Amino acid sequence: MLKRLFDISLSGLGLVISSPLWATIAVAIKIEDGGPIFYGQPRVGKDCKEFQSVKFRSMVPDSDSRWGAVPAKERDPRITRVGRILRATAMDELPQLWNIFRGDMSFVGPRPEWSELVKKFREDIPGFDRRHVVTPGLTGLAQIYGHSELPRRQKLRYDLLYIKKRSFWLDLRLVFISFLVTFTGKWEERSAKLPRLLGGRRTSTRRVAPVAKSECEAPVARN
Repeated sequence: MLKRLFDISLSGLGLVISSPLWATIAVAIKIEDGGPIFYGQPRVGKDCKEFQSVKFRSMVPDSDSRWGAVPAKERDPRITRVGRILRATAMDELPQLWNIFRGDMSFVGPRPEWSELVKKFREDIPGFDRRHVVTPGLTGLAQIYGHSELPRRQKLRYDLLYIKKRSFWLDLRLVFISFLVTFTGKWEERSAKLPRLLGGRRTSTRRVAPVAKSECEAPVARN
């Protein structure tokens, strides 16, 4: 209950304060290539329920249909000039404040994966749906101490560690660290963003206790 109250309050405040930035970002995206301002994608949330995640578009139009479900890489040619700035500062994630306000997401938790990728991960990684026992987040251990090219199995270890250790105070700490990473523009770093905080990379090597099984069913459930 405290976590949800925090999410509603901070996301609502963030939507109001960031509104001038939305206009600036929208104009910059339109000027660069004239394509869509927003980018929507079906993601898998708590209990495997699907929701529509919304972000500012940081890649060329129709990148999914042209290249498929391929994670972004360093110096990825699909990323636009405006997109590189947005991704380095996480400004492309601003529209997800609305997802948090609605309850689709939280500020902290495992990052929601694209529905198409979840189907593949279920086949390749036993117990993958254990990460869906909690509400997905805007940021988390895997985002701060990992990067987009980190193997999915290693990201899952971070996710399960968060689920095992989660608390309201840990969430506050991770939100604070995430703000620091945003201000330093290091979200696109292919390494731990702030390795000395929270014990650094040691979090990835600690043994994780079993996490309760999810009630998910395949294929992905829809709201």
